[in-house]
Amino acid sequence: MGKVPFISTYAVFGSMRMLEQIRTSVCYPNLNVKIACSHGGLTPADDGATHQGTEDMGIYRTIPNMTVIMPADYNSTRKLVEAAYKWNGPVYLRFTRNEMPFYYDENEEFEIGKGKILKDGNDITIIGIGDLLHQAINAANELERKCVSVRLIDMFTLKPLDEELVLESVKKTGKVITVEDHNIYNGLGSAVSEVMAEAGIGKLKRIAIKDHFGESGNYYKLLEKYDMDENAILKAADELLANSI
Repeated sequence: MGKVPFISTYAVFGSMRMLEQIRTSVCYPNLNVKIACSHGGLTPADDGATHQGTEDMGIYRTIPNMTVIMPADYNSTRKLVEAAYKWNGPVYLRFTRNEMPFYYDENEEFEIGKGKILKDGNDITIIGIGDLLHQAINAANELERKCVSVRLIDMFTLKPLDEELVLESVKKTGKVITVEDHNIYNGLGSAVSEVMAEAGIGKLKRIAIKDHFGESGNYYKLLEKYDMDENAILKAADELLANSI
């Protein structure tokens, strides 16, 4: 009928309850369907582990023909929903439950499959996605106050990953930290480490959920408990920078 279907539900349902149908009836025939899911990662917070979609991006990353996107704020969400509409083929759009700070103005443009450099530096690269871009920005600002030159990237497309930008950044700084509100397996850290390993270059630290379920609690306290906040990023940076001496 000339329409582009958008399916909207929670991340845990959109990635698991209807996975077989999406795999076989959407991705296999490569249909132009968009799955737009809220409640990604630990952002459901008080709702607990059953509602915290911490495996979703990794699940869809393994399915052929699927594109995986997570915007970081309101304006990037608006632009990437439009980009997904124009993109031919299945797309998984992952959103948060709660509001996030504004990073981009309404005129910023986004291209699926291309990361965005927010800061450029020579000492270390921090690659963030989605809600944890906030923690990555805070950590980058603190490192710069300590005279550490940081390259900061918003990798809003997990698949297809901007491999060219990853390799360029690793060659420039040699040290990379990935930051994501997702299981440490098969998410952003895995995707970046695969590129680095095949090229045989660089050192990597991954900030993510370390293969366990979440729990009910305040979102920011959960990030602190699971070593996913600004302080965890700063600790990882200190370790990488110390090992490079």
